[in-house]
Amino acid sequence: MAEIRDFKSGRNPVPPDGAMPRRLAAIVAGDISGYSRLMQLDEEGTHSRVKRIERDLIEPTITEHHGKLVKTTGDGFIAIFDSPVEAVRCSIVIQQNLVGRNASLPKHYWIEYRIGVNLGDVIIETDDVYGDGVNIASRLEGIADPGQVYISGGIYEQIKHKLVCGYESLGDRKVKNITDPVRVYRVLPDPAAFNRTRKRRESILLFLLSLALLIIAGGSLWYMLLQPHGEVGKQASAPVSPPAEMPSAPSLPAPAVRPATPQPAPATQQAARQPQPAPGATPAPSVASAVREPEMNTIRAGIFTMGSNDDVTEKPTHQVTIKPFAISKYPISVRDWNECAAAKACAFAATGKDDAPVTNVSWTDAKQFVAWLAGATRKAYRLPSEAEWEYAARGGTQTKYWWGDQFQSGMANCKNCNDIAVAEQPIKVGSFKPNPFGLYDMGGGVDQWVEDCWHKNYQGAPADGSAWVEPECASHVIRSGSWKNDARYARPSNRDSYDTNVRYPTHGFRVALSP
Repeated sequence: MAEIRDFKSGRNPVPPDGAMPRRLAAIVAGDISGYSRLMQLDEEGTHSRVKRIERDLIEPTITEHHGKLVKTTGDGFIAIFDSPVEAVRCSIVIQQNLVGRNASLPKHYWIEYRIGVNLGDVIIETDDVYGDGVNIASRLEGIADPGQVYISGGIYEQIKHKLVCGYESLGDRKVKNITDPVRVYRVLPDPAAFNRTRKRRESILLFLLSLALLIIAGGSLWYMLLQPHGEVGKQASAPVSPPAEMPSAPSLPAPAVRPATPQPAPATQQAARQPQPAPGATPAPSVASAVREPEMNTIRAGIFTMGSNDDVTEKPTHQVTIKPFAISKYPISVRDWNECAAAKACAFAATGKDDAPVTNVSWTDAKQFVAWLAGATRKAYRLPSEAEWEYAARGGTQTKYWWGDQFQSGMANCKNCNDIAVAEQPIKVGSFKPNPFGLYDMGGGVDQWVEDCWHKNYQGAPADGSAWVEPECASHVIRSGSWKNDARYARPSNRDSYDTNVRYPTHGFRVALSP
């Protein structure tokens, strides 16, 4: 467990002037489960892997979610955040990235963190933070299962309606050196899976209860059948004796009756039974045609220069050949998404206006949608590749933005890019001018998932426009920028990444279609 320097313990005495900066913060405490065992197995290898995880995953993820890494402790870390929402999101991203990193290793070599998150008043120094708020986060981490995120009741109250995830109440827990019990919740990044598991458990319990009742009923029936003839009736009512001169008639077996074998009706009769359409009537629509499809624009084949020199992730610039394809004219809307949710093929029902782009969608969610759409329409819907997306966003241009090298106000839904105030939801799709290919919102609006796994630059990228994919990649590419990002993100060449299975409020997508 990460060492906590407690102000009350006397190890951090109050400065002479008494000025100790305090603030309310969300504290994330992380610790590696079974660290001593891992060091015994491979001391140098474990140390190297932990440092790489800190450098490549934990530090950048904390920064990306607007937090501050206070310190690392060899086998753990402590970070603080202004936002409880970002603190929990950061924790989920770290845990789910570690799942991907561990996938190729034997289980006894897995590096798994336990993470606790608490909201509390803390005392801050230049290179440390301490106080009861930190202690509670550390205690939550200590009781968490490997690979899990446990949060306090204070965090839960702040985030319960703001994240698309589930929470399992673990009740009040008494933790070391804390006077009052702490309400504890386990974070469930996939609440749908949890609900499925819970429903499955309930179904099993219901089945077992029904089975028990059937056994009891069957036993009672069997008992009654084994009683001597007339005994059951005698127990229920007074006996009635027949007259002595009239002997009881012997019981005769019932005659055997052979059931009639149904004969198949002649083909002409079967055909006559089928409802026939009226002359000139339009046939009923098929299941495929009943689904409202996104409006698609066909994109011609071509060759373009992908990337730019504006950012290291966009280098090196390289020529890519694109085959003809179609891409949706607008990002997928709330209305589009909720058709999938109504069909029980997408994991949640989206909120917001029907004509706004859907948000809070993970890459896995987007893949569920395109799989449903492809199956329902019997067409080859998919996510666009990163190269296809950039080619479509440029609209045949090679300038910094599709309209030129200088940003123009009122051309995209991004932060400080127009007179529209930043809101919790982007404005409706198609509110700004389309690019030369007739596509709307290919910059700003919502971040848009593409098929490709994330690579930090274009070294080794495909030149044929296909998606750059690998098995078990932990993060995927997002494009476009969002209504909460500034104009730099609206460039067609801008690229970013996010964890494959984590939802984020600015993330949406559009679909592509192979010819």
